[in-house]
Amino acid sequence: MTLPDVLAQIEDDLIEIPAGQTVVGSTPEIVRAEIAAPDLSGVHPAWLRKEIPRHVVSLEAFRIGRVPLTIAQVRALATETGIAPSLDGGPDDPATVGVEQTFALCAALSDLTGRPFRLPTEDEWVRAARGDDERTYPWGDEWEEGRANMGKASVGSTCPVGSFPSGRSAFGLLDLAGNADELTGTFYAPYEGAPEDVPERETWASSPYITKGGGYMHVRDLARCDRRHGIYAEGEPLAIRLVVG
Repeated sequence: MTLPDVLAQIEDDLIEIPAGQTVVGSTPEIVRAEIAAPDLSGVHPAWLRKEIPRHVVSLEAFRIGRVPLTIAQVRALATETGIAPSLDGGPDDPATVGVEQTFALCAALSDLTGRPFRLPTEDEWVRAARGDDERTYPWGDEWEEGRANMGKASVGSTCPVGSFPSGRSAFGLLDLAGNADELTGTFYAPYEGAPEDVPERETWASSPYITKGGGYMHVRDLARCDRRHGIYAEGEPLAIRLVVG
């Protein structure tokens, strides 16, 4: 794969997300229901209370990758960026390069193309997943095994991007749930009006940035559009979904 091939793939893969309003966060009732769910008995209430309150955000239009960058793409780009995948996998699996290198890769792509490549904000990620309604998961309101590489349908590792087409989001994006957690460009902070017991910082996380979507090793809780969390451990897969605009 040549550099021009990769740059053309990245361009062709971008999906236009129209300007609009999107619901972000959870109500106390949603959080209580999740905490009480039998299949989420190991989920600590504090992990979910940081989703409160539910609120509406207005966003300008942007373009976002239909799928995360792959290992083959990042390897081909490395001839110019000097940034190579840090985890092994198949050529079409989502690439991981680490937090700081992810931001460096976005900067290098911007220099190469003259276009402002970056990571999505948390709010943009939610809009790309949820669209104009209040769906719980990228595909709808009900959890269904087999729509994402996670839970009982996990293959036990990352797999080629787009392998679970029935998990398609409101705007046609794939892999927003499962396979590999996705890094956003948003620092963790409580939402305005959050409960008083929600911490100002997640001191346990290995990075201050919010990640979304969950990975192959996680259960359905992390597939919810409103779930917000830090990076659990160094060395876990961390997908790169590009935004322009």
